[in-house]
Amino acid sequence: MIRQPDDAPRHVVATSAEADTVLRRLARDGWTARAGFALPDPSWDVAAAHLILHGRIGDDDLDSAQLAVLAAARGAGVVAVCDPESAAGRALIDDLSRLGPVHRGIDGSDQIANLIPEQRALLDRLAAGDTIAAAAAAEFLSLRTANRRIAEARALFGVRTTREAVLAYLRQRQRSPE
Repeated sequence: MIRQPDDAPRHVVATSAEADTVLRRLARDGWTARAGFALPDPSWDVAAAHLILHGRIGDDDLDSAQLAVLAAARGAGVVAVCDPESAAGRALIDDLSRLGPVHRGIDGSDQIANLIPEQRALLDRLAAGDTIAAAAAAEFLSLRTANRRIAEARALFGVRTTREAVLAYLRQRQRSPE
């Protein structure tokens, strides 16, 4: 299994201006920006190069979305300008979320965007009154996996209990409906 470095940024933004802001911030932090999502380095792990790939992904451009995900899996940072509601945008966000947190917008403050789909589904079921075991069964997850996903959500929201995580999720969802 390839281990994604925790510091490799993954951003999905709506405009080129937002991408420029994110890229300037990353350049100050020591990242090297390169247009496009194809990696020039033939070695698999490019994390040590601190390379950030950026570009626009069209609404139906699944090929570029796949290249961006492959680059992120190999350790590169990714800044993608796309419509998060398009087919390519949804696929990109879902796939990148499996590698780690995905920041939407300039500041990445949308914590719900950093949840993987399994976590959202579990939190929705818990908010509706299901137990973790019932939510896990309904989502076809083992109880152990469900508990891990909820623990990750608690860490993301910075809370100690599952109840607090559900409440934080509901508050965040009210502020920025998906």
